[in-house]
Amino acid sequence: MQDTPVRAPEAREGEGQHHHPQRRRPVRLGDIIVGLGFADRDTVEAAVVFARETGEQIGQVLIERGTITTEQLAVAMAKRFGLDHVGGEAITLDPAAAELVSFTAAKRMGAVPIAFSGDNRLRVAVSSPDNYVALEDISMFTGMQIEPVVVSQEALDGLLKRLSSLDGAGMFEDEAASANSAAEDAAQFDSPDDAPTIKLVRSLISEAIERNVSDIHFAPDEGMLTVRYRIDGVMVDAARIPRSQAPAVISRVKILADLDISEKRLPQDGRIGIVIDGRRVDIRVAVVPLVDGESAVLRILDAGREPLSLDDLGMTAEDRGRLESSLQSTHGGILSTGPTGSGKTTSLYALMALVRSSEKTLTTIEDPVEYRLSGVNQIQVSERSGLTFASGLRAIVRADPDVIMVGEIRDRDSAHIAIDAALTGHLVLSTLHTNDAPGAPMRLVDMGIEPYLVAAAINCVIAQRLTRRVCLTCRKAITVPGQAVGLPGGEVEIFEGVGCPRCRHTGYRGRIGLFEVMAVSEEIRSAIVARASSHEIARIAIAQGMRTLREDGYAKVRAGATTLVELTRVLG
Repeated sequence: MQDTPVRAPEAREGEGQHHHPQRRRPVRLGDIIVGLGFADRDTVEAAVVFARETGEQIGQVLIERGTITTEQLAVAMAKRFGLDHVGGEAITLDPAAAELVSFTAAKRMGAVPIAFSGDNRLRVAVSSPDNYVALEDISMFTGMQIEPVVVSQEALDGLLKRLSSLDGAGMFEDEAASANSAAEDAAQFDSPDDAPTIKLVRSLISEAIERNVSDIHFAPDEGMLTVRYRIDGVMVDAARIPRSQAPAVISRVKILADLDISEKRLPQDGRIGIVIDGRRVDIRVAVVPLVDGESAVLRILDAGREPLSLDDLGMTAEDRGRLESSLQSTHGGILSTGPTGSGKTTSLYALMALVRSSEKTLTTIEDPVEYRLSGVNQIQVSERSGLTFASGLRAIVRADPDVIMVGEIRDRDSAHIAIDAALTGHLVLSTLHTNDAPGAPMRLVDMGIEPYLVAAAINCVIAQRLTRRVCLTCRKAITVPGQAVGLPGGEVEIFEGVGCPRCRHTGYRGRIGLFEVMAVSEEIRSAIVARASSHEIARIAIAQGMRTLREDGYAKVRAGATTLVELTRVLG
């Protein structure tokens, strides 16, 4: 057995204590709680007396009486034993470390491996630092030195729940079907030798969903398979898989997505269905052959999550009012524009939630269906079966809808049908790839739509980007010249993130939208008919009160919602 940096357990307050002759008597937990300001002396002493009479632990008594929280108890316990404390939101579970101990063993021991720490050292989360026997067992089982960190009981229960989802059957709802379609290959991966690969892929996906990751990238790099997560639009390293295990990991992803694992020369697309805590999560899989081996990108779509509102997205009251005015119309088109990943579809769902009612029929055609909306007829595009945006949109128009949402106007055919629907008594919501709102009308003209039809059909255009929110826990104020944030002069106080456990030391937590809302006025319609440039249309819209993306970004920087660095990254 290797030595561990874990102290021998101390007797709890209210119990008999047998001290080594040379060991210094530990500071009482109650004294630490008082010293940290979590409770006053009289309250703690009363709890100590009660604990002695009932045989309960002092910490549990204080929690039951509402004197301290479980997180405060964890802080006090960590201080008493000279260990690090990690708050629940700051815990990052490394899948490779977690798989060293099974869920059953971790639950029995009350300890969960969460990360590697240097050579041959393993960080283990515990709620009871005096759980010396369990930590020694993990050290003996893994052959590593143990570095315990103290977490609250709720945080430990959360980690155990995540481990349970990794070990439990039925996480992948299509796994059985995939195995049947490739029974021989699936049987190979059900062998004991490949169990670590199965668990590793499952844990990487589960961890990604837990951290609100939008994409998981598996890519060969310098003989390894690098795994990276896209969080809040930015890539972060998640794991590095040895070269010897890389083919098995990619093959496992293919099996889950019902792809041909023998095909390694051509790109393949598939999907994985997951049920977590009764909530369905869809994953789109794209496997691409590279020079150094195969790569895979998994796009996570949490269809069971509630769509965000315009307030959640960060739209100002003025822009929201302009947009909601356009939504009052019974016909016409509202377009959401921006590059890939700018949140266009999320905004359309927010608009759908505003217009949804029992008096209207709402139908969507999407690729993919990102959220499930009650009371809305949703159609999934299927290129394989011939259901395209254009063919699906033709069928929708014949089905007497009041509101139509088209996931994307991709080509001339879908553009023509959407414009015709907007002109014939339907409210049409859709997305378009343009850099700003004034560029949308001319983009439709370039796709072959007559300018007079575009002018008559479009009511409003939204351009948007997504920028990371500054972490409210660790942000600090700095002073910059007014010109840097769109003001004529002077100095302005703004914020930047320092980095803390809550934001995983990035300085950012979550995202907020930057918006440019252009209501199509009669003057703008005339400019469209005259084939005016996007610059001329922008000049008219700004004169009529439109705030540009950059101006909205400057306002959010001044309000402390995001940073100047982040604004520069998003808008250039």
